[in-house]
Amino acid sequence: MSKVDLDEASLRILDELQKNAELSNAELAERVGLSPSPCWRRVSEMKQNGVLRGSVSLVDPLKLGLAVNVFVHVVLKQQDKESLEVFTQAIANRPEIMECYLMSGEADFMLRVVIEDLAKYQVLLLDCLTQIPVVASIRSSFTLNQVKYTTALPTGHLRGR
Repeated sequence: MSKVDLDEASLRILDELQKNAELSNAELAERVGLSPSPCWRRVSEMKQNGVLRGSVSLVDPLKLGLAVNVFVHVVLKQQDKESLEVFTQAIANRPEIMECYLMSGEADFMLRVVIEDLAKYQVLLLDCLTQIPVVASIRSSFTLNQVKYTTALPTGHLRGR
């Protein structure tokens, strides 16, 4: 996928939408210093070229009783294509696994799990992760406090080229 060139006005739109995707086009246009028609056109272009992929509502996990955040480092028995596919397929439909990254370094994968409590995590660990035949080892790190969380991607590197 190729990188898209965005001008300053489009970057301002992107920054505002990353803060609040529920802004009306009129509110967005006012905040970025454009009239509504060009603002709408730019948003439409960013949707068409895949810069804007969708809008979501951010939910407070504690309000849903999801108090435990776990980073799970997984090492596979071997790092071949088949093993990678077996692992990714085994975890793909687990809703408590929020993120999964193929890694370099000591672990082959890093997962972020959001779950109700330690007992539920133990069930996930014993009934799912340890049952994946290609897994050699699992190391879990439990978060104590979320210091920073954002969904907004940085755009400063795109300015002033």
